[in-house]
Amino acid sequence: MSTVYSIKKGLDIKLIGESEKTIVDLKAKRFAIKPPDFTGCFPKMLVKEGDEVKAGTPLFFDKYRPELLFTAPVSGKVAMVNRGAKRRLLEVIIESDGKESTEDFGKSNIAGLKKDTIIEKLLKSGIWPMLRQRPYSVIANPKDEPKAIFIAAFDTAPLAPDFDLIVEGKSNAFQAGLDVLSKLTSGKLHLNIDAKKTASKVFLDAKNVQINQFSGPHPAGNVSVHINRIDSLNKGEVIWYTDPQDVITIGNLFLEGKYDSSRIIALAGSEVQNPKYYKTFVGASITNMISGNVSDETNRYISGNVLTGEKIEKDGFVGFYDNLITVIPEGNYYEFLGWALPGFGKFSVSGTFLSKLMPNRKYRLDTNLHGGHRAFVMTGKYEKVFPFDIYPMALLKAIMVEDIDLMENLGIYEIDEEDFALCEVIDTSKTQMQEIVRKGLDLMRTEMS
Repeated sequence: MSTVYSIKKGLDIKLIGESEKTIVDLKAKRFAIKPPDFTGCFPKMLVKEGDEVKAGTPLFFDKYRPELLFTAPVSGKVAMVNRGAKRRLLEVIIESDGKESTEDFGKSNIAGLKKDTIIEKLLKSGIWPMLRQRPYSVIANPKDEPKAIFIAAFDTAPLAPDFDLIVEGKSNAFQAGLDVLSKLTSGKLHLNIDAKKTASKVFLDAKNVQINQFSGPHPAGNVSVHINRIDSLNKGEVIWYTDPQDVITIGNLFLEGKYDSSRIIALAGSEVQNPKYYKTFVGASITNMISGNVSDETNRYISGNVLTGEKIEKDGFVGFYDNLITVIPEGNYYEFLGWALPGFGKFSVSGTFLSKLMPNRKYRLDTNLHGGHRAFVMTGKYEKVFPFDIYPMALLKAIMVEDIDLMENLGIYEIDEEDFALCEVIDTSKTQMQEIVRKGLDLMRTEMS
């Protein structure tokens, strides 16, 4: 009988535009691997424009960890290498040939594999970056010994995809991935599911794993919450984590000997006419998703969810770690006396607007801040949506003054920037909290390395 963890603090933001439970083939022609997706990576190119590649062909490596390869998700030709300011590598774009040719990494009998052999194969295939670590939320160090590995099989963010639908019919590859991961730690492999919604037998019948159930509002689906409740992280300890689609990719590598970067991506948001799921590969272009399928207004395209996702262009690409594309209106307008109106259609946490009387209402929200930046205002609201035994404002201030000892004492090892997303939403000061937290994590990683 699995343990049920009930999360009391948090907030569910209900938005219009949930994806229909329908999966269609995206038929994307272009795919990209984006080095900025990999925090702490300093890429060095291995290919140039015009080179032919297969799925699993190395594109670039980390110059400080040359064993860390980043490989092509599909076969085809390197169409473009995009760079930004100071020649920072932004995208390696591949034009697919539609043949789905792959490098052969050899099939394996998982039962007889040693840890070193598994790590070598994951590194060589370019699948290793799918494993990330806490603290710092960076690519896992293959030389570390994680005390546990976590897999979040559900997501509580607004318009989040349904992992039950995504993994349907993939039980063999998923179980193979679990069997592989279980050999990478001497601790437990945790599969965390939604106590009320998870119904997939792929998850419920999983073996070689400890199944934990969570209930409650967002951020109940965040990895930090799971770690905090199950196996809290202390200084000097490391925990690895990944998601169900990455587990399937790992399983297929050992079952088939190939890098199968197949992904099911949800398209959602109030500005999408037919929100649904798309079958494609890692790093797909969103052009075919949105062509003729979004409103004519000025929109914000987000790789990920509205709380933590990355803004991309309408001809941009899905992020390496993302399973969702969200489209909402831009909020580039001023509102005269907005605070003085009843606000039936406005989202409200504090009860400022009458919409608070309709708790089940779904909203069409945009990117407008509804106010300007100002100094921190002491409201006591952050703690109501922050399910950790941490003082969020005190930690943010410690990060801002770069007090490393105080950051440690206030629990920076336990959190990630996504854990401050709700605090950012309800913040009357309009502070970019996630940006501050990421700077703090990067500072700690630099100082402690």
